[in-house]
Parts: sequence; C-alpha cells; structure tokens
Amino acid sequence: MTSTRILRMSSLFVRTLRDDPADAEVPSHRLLVRAGYIRRAAPGIYTWLPLGLRVLRKVEGIVREEMDAIGAQELSFPALLPKEPYEATGRWTEYGDGIFRLHDRKGADYLLGPTHEEMFTLVVKDLYSSYKDLPLSIYQIQTKYRDEARPRAGLLRGREFTMKDSYSFDVDDAGLEASYQAHRDAYVRIFDRLGFDYVVVKATSGAMGGSASEEFLATAEVGEDTYVRCSTCDYAANVEAVETRAPAPLDDAALAALPAAHVEDTPDTPTIETLVAVVNAAHPRADRAWTGADTLKNVLVTLTHPDGTREPLAIGLPGDREVDLKRLEGQLEPIGVEPMTDVELKEHPALVKGYIGPGVLGEQSASGIRYLVDPRVVPGTAWITGADAEGRHVLDLVAGRDFTPDGTIEAAEVRDGDACPRCDDGTLSTARGIEMGHVFQLGRKYAEALDLKVLDENGKLVTVTMGSYGIGVTRAVAAIAEGTLDEIGLCWPRHVAPAEVHLIAAGKDEAVFAAADRIAHELAEQGVEVLYDDRTGKVSPGVKFKDAELIGVPTIVTVGRSLAESGTVEVKDRRSGEREDVAADAVVAHLLRLVRHGA
Repeated sequence: MTSTRILRMSSLFVRTLRDDPADAEVPSHRLLVRAGYIRRAAPGIYTWLPLGLRVLRKVEGIVREEMDAIGAQELSFPALLPKEPYEATGRWTEYGDGIFRLHDRKGADYLLGPTHEEMFTLVVKDLYSSYKDLPLSIYQIQTKYRDEARPRAGLLRGREFTMKDSYSFDVDDAGLEASYQAHRDAYVRIFDRLGFDYVVVKATSGAMGGSASEEFLATAEVGEDTYVRCSTCDYAANVEAVETRAPAPLDDAALAALPAAHVEDTPDTPTIETLVAVVNAAHPRADRAWTGADTLKNVLVTLTHPDGTREPLAIGLPGDREVDLKRLEGQLEPIGVEPMTDVELKEHPALVKGYIGPGVLGEQSASGIRYLVDPRVVPGTAWITGADAEGRHVLDLVAGRDFTPDGTIEAAEVRDGDACPRCDDGTLSTARGIEMGHVFQLGRKYAEALDLKVLDENGKLVTVTMGSYGIGVTRAVAAIAEGTLDEIGLCWPRHVAPAEVHLIAAGKDEAVFAAADRIAHELAEQGVEVLYDDRTGKVSPGVKFKDAELIGVPTIVTVGRSLAESGTVEVKDRRSGEREDVAADAVVAHLLRLVRHGA
C-alpha cells in the first residue's frame, strides 16, 4: 500500500513541456498537455496519461459518491449500440452527421453512443412491470462519442468524452418532481465539492424534449455558453432560454385609432443607420426621433430538417438587434439553421433584397415563407419596414392591424441592460460559462416511443415518466483546471489533485535524499498520496521547482540546503505562494494537519 501512494518522478510516465502545443486554444488545454496530463491522439480525442487519469478518477469518485447517496444505482451500457432503438425514437435521423455510424460484417447498422436514453428505457421495460418497482434511478459513468464538426478547446469540446448520465423512472408527475429535485440537490453537492465557481440557469430542452430544464455552468471566459443574471432578483438563464419582456398589446379599438401606414421613398438606405437618418430628415416625429429600435428587420434563413428537407424561414425583429444563430438553433433543435444565400433568395421573386416587408411573408402569402417575429412585435406596435419595392419603406405599419405573423420566436441577441423577464426593476447582464451539467424533466417522450408502461395500483397500464441528468466528467477536469490555474501552471484543489503532496529532493547530498525518502514513506503510511521528485543526475532543482508549479499539486515540500543549515524543510502552498520552514522531524505531522484538516 505504501508504494502505491508514492509516485516517483524518476519512473513516472510523464514528460513536461516548456512550450505550448500549437493547437491549444485555451489555458486549461495548454497546461494539461504541458504538465503531462493528456496527449492528443486525433482531433478532439485524447489519451489520458497517469497524472490526468488520477484526476479523472477522483472526479468520477465524487460524482459516484453523491449519486449513490440519493439511492441511484450504477450500471454500464455498451458504447456500440444497435440502430433500432434510435430509429424508434426518431433520433437515428435527428442526429444527422452528429454521430458515428458504422456497419458490422453483415451490413447491420450501429452507432457509437452519443447518449443512452433509449437503452435506459429499454432495460427498465425489460425488467420492470409494476408501480411497486418504482421510483427508480439508475446511472452510468461511460465514454460517449459525437462527431463534432469543430472539436476545440481540448477537453471542453471533444469527440470522445466521459459522461455521467442518470435517469429517473416514476409512475406519475409528482414522483418525477421529487426525483428531479433529488438529482438537482446532488448536483449542487457535486459541483460544490469539485471546487470551481458555477451558476444554475434556466435552459431549453432542445432535442431532448420534456418540460423543466436547468444547466449548471462553470463560470469561465473561455466558455461557449452565454448566460444572463438579473441585477435585482435571482433570475438566471442560458441566453437560449431567455424570455423577452414584451410590451402589452393593444385592443382592436386602440389599433384602429393609430395613424395609417404610408409608403415613402427611402433611396440609398442599405443599412438600418442610413434608413433611420433618411426618415428622421424627411419624416420627423414630434415626440422623439426615430431609432433603429423602431424599424422591423426581416431576416431570411434556411432550415435543414433531420431528413435533409430544406425550408425557408423569415424572422422579423427590431432593426437594432441581430439574429443570434445559436439562440435560434436552440429554439429549433434538432433542425439546422444557416443564413439564406443570394442564390436561394433569387428563388423567391417576391422578395426584394434590402426592402423585404411583412406584406410578402407568411404561410398565406404569395411567397409562402413562414414568418415568425420577435416577442416585442405585439399587436399595436408600429414599425418602419420594407415596402417590398426597391428604395421604398413603409412607415407606421402596425402589427395586428396591417400584418399578422405566423407566430413568435426568441431569436434576437440578448444584451446587457435588457429588462429582466421576471421582475419589474431588474436588468440583465451577460457572462460566459462552460456547461457542466444539465437536468431535464423528460416526461414521457421516450417511454411512449418505446412503450415503457407499468401497472398502477389499480391494475391499469400507465406510461412511465422520466427524468434525465447528465454531467460532463472529462469536461469537469478542464473546468476545474480553467477555474484554478494561474500564470505559472495548474493549481488543483486538494480533493481532485493527482497527489496531496509534491515532495522535492533538491540537491545532490545523500542526506537530502535520505530525509526525503523518509518523509515520503511516512506520509504514505498515513494514507497521504505523494508525488516524489527523486530524480538525480542532470535534473536541476530549478527544473524540479518549475515542474512542481506546472503540475499543480496543492502542497509543495522541498528538502534542500536548509536541511543541513537549520534542520528544516520548506512547505509551500501552491495557490497562495506562502512558504514556511518546518523542522524536518516535525514536517510529517504538520503535513497531516494540512491534508486532513486544512490547517
């Protein structure tokens, strides 16, 4: 046992690097490679080296402990999965190019599992048939595969990754609520223990379906997710799930009293700014000047459905806003979205580029293009928008009186200072985060597709209701690194570090190595994990110090010159940089207090 708790740098399979890898985009990626935790095998695919694997296993251990604590039971599905269950739920098609598909020697279709809702549902269907078997929560910590078009940021967006996915099975919605809350509480404990700052935000359910959905985001400037927080209340949401505060609509009588719409010449107005300048000069208002927020911009995109069908879509939004494609994709997932090309635009002769208005949009119009508008476009709001003729715009065009869209959609960018949708006084501020966990109340989507039913207490067959709960385990390693590193290296929290103490024998004196050996063994006998830099030869103390700072074990102990001079060794806190000299014969007891009590 003692030897297994001592990692000797002289024999450890590790090679630290002085230069950043060429493909590294974010600090955690650079340092995890340089410090010898991971190595790139292919784009988005990494080999876990011994130091990295130790961190990964500790993260898994924390996740496993908290899942077991709520009564969830662990199992493990294969990564190689048959096509049929995914075909039954429609996801064989919905995933499109996002999954790895393959054939066996007989030509049967398989996929490498991106997620396992279908398999969890089927195994419960196979084994359980009564309400007495429920509630049930089961989970796995397993490798997943997704064919990311642009893998990036090291472990943060890869093609192969480890994920904890768990599912709850209940006979009714009240049971689902309880299971959802139990998982949510467990996630709070997990992320508190992992040691990085995080927020819990409202999220969209996307292709997963279901009702309630929340994300746990690690706060990080390098994060791909943008979220908002209210300045006054506790509202927080991923931008994809932000609900726009809309003005109150007017009734028919109030609509009729508004000024009539009128078409005006607006030459040389290729941008919203030039349009606003022209109408303010030619058609000024008495109460206030026209602004970009008074214009209605109609943006054309092309949707690609999972079966490959392409569909045009028009989105109307205030002219001072841009369409947030990621936000739009979140509303339409699994449908793909891209800007309409000029070639596609020419296929619709009623559309005049730069002057498109509501008159030629909508499923009942000549173009037949579905027309969805921003929630701010409510009955009674008046707009400047395209008149469907070159160089002409219509002013005072009133929604609900002069045009009626096919519906609304949240697609406009969210900005700092926007009104909070929940409280009257708050404003929103944006920040970046890394998605670490996601909890869904799935409901009965997968149970209905795969016919998962049980007999209730009255002997009647009822469809089981499900919850889905995921944590990115490999991503957590990167998120912890990202949230704790500094300018000289990694800086792990003690409970996930590859070792608890990094011991350095600095110098060539045999007494130094003898004292270091004694300290290493005494710590190991007390159950402390030690990374011991026992390298000799041409490895200088300076190299050992730099490696220790790069590797990031929380406590660094140096046995060196002061041993002979004063009988002391140096104990350094990696995070704060604080150092103290401790008598060599008392250092083990001192370190035990640090490791076990943080004192």
